[in-house]
Amino acid sequence: MIQKYLICPEKVRRVPEQFSWIDHRLIRNHYIEKVSHRALALYLFLVAVGDQQGLSFYSDRSLGSHLSMDLSSLTQARSELIRAQLVAYQKPLCQVLSLEPPKVARSNSDGPKAVGEILRQLAGGNYDQL
Repeated sequence: MIQKYLICPEKVRRVPEQFSWIDHRLIRNHYIEKVSHRALALYLFLVAVGDQQGLSFYSDRSLGSHLSMDLSSLTQARSELIRAQLVAYQKPLCQVLSLEPPKVARSNSDGPKAVGEILRQLAGGNYDQL
């Protein structure tokens, strides 16, 4: 087993006060393999500048300037991120999306119920909810 040690202890990385971070599921769930290097550069930039909800509103011109991309390359990179479900885009906003699967709301009739809940419904005459 590799023994870990700090190479540069005076520069240990800390979670910043702002909201940006990179979710490890980007690698673990193979998102990183689905997009080009340009798309990953755009993703990194959007993660770094997004607010706590992942929203940013940099113009295409500004993004292109920061990332040294022409409009065509930028548009293609953003399209890759959208197809991979890493970002959503509606001009002028771009939103970095959660890598967690979306939570599906369940109705009361879905799935198992506790015995106590069933007995309360029977006692109350609520047979249609069983």
